[in-house]
Amino acid sequence: MTTIRGGAVVAAGRRHSIGVTLDGSVLTAGRPEADECRVGDWTGIVAVAAGNVHTAPNTGRSHTVGLRADGTVVARGWNSKGQCDVDDWTGVAGIAAGWRRTLAVLEDGTARAAGRRGEGACEIETWEDLVAVAAGDWHSVGLRSDGTAVAVGNDRRGQCEVAGWRDLRAIDAGCLHTVALTGEGRVLVAGDRAASAPDTGAWRGVVAVSAGSFHTVAVTADGRVLAAGDNSQGQGEVSSWRGVVAVATGSAHTLGVRADGSVLAAGCDDDGQCVTSSWLVRPAGA
Repeated sequence: MTTIRGGAVVAAGRRHSIGVTLDGSVLTAGRPEADECRVGDWTGIVAVAAGNVHTAPNTGRSHTVGLRADGTVVARGWNSKGQCDVDDWTGVAGIAAGWRRTLAVLEDGTARAAGRRGEGACEIETWEDLVAVAAGDWHSVGLRSDGTAVAVGNDRRGQCEVAGWRDLRAIDAGCLHTVALTGEGRVLVAGDRAASAPDTGAWRGVVAVSAGSFHTVAVTADGRVLAAGDNSQGQGEVSSWRGVVAVATGSAHTLGVRADGSVLAAGCDDDGQCVTSSWLVRPAGA
């Protein structure tokens, strides 16, 4: 059984960033007029997720999902495949958002999905004993309570080949790759190695990990941040960050949360998605 513990206090989409404050409201950075940023009326939020898509470069369409403390879910933004049709969900313990898709892990360890069915990434209703889910562009990943993983959807780069993984404590999914964090602080990668190799194999002492569309970011126990993969827009320029406790990756930008709730940002800022210097979010774990 899982319990409501909250989850990500910041999330990054293709052209926006979102964060949860101590009072349960939501901060946004990006285009104010964009539907995914119109969440000013949300209350009681404990976790957020952002639909993150590297495709549709001229639209940047995305959606935002929020998990309330009472286990219900709200969503706003691009809804072309019903990815925002989550108003009737209850008993939710964790959320994730991908391309035209929203996922949830329920208190009983099962999963729900809304949105695009084309690649099979929403076929997660038979999963059990889950503690977390993650959504990439075309595939979905689940973390079981025994530290193993399961994945469905597009597997053209081997991003769903996670059956042999053990002793996992966290997972995430990018466009064509999947990352996981082991109990001993190592990072595992399946799929497109260009999004992580060769650096991640040497990383040690990692306490958090996040997968962007084509890059991977991790936090070490001493608050430093590591990055590998695509850095074409500066999304990997995080080596100077200190005191970080959590990270979130978008299509081409990266967010970091310090222990005091302040938020760092690096990478593409074409839509103002990196304008987070004034933010104070709920510290991870609070």
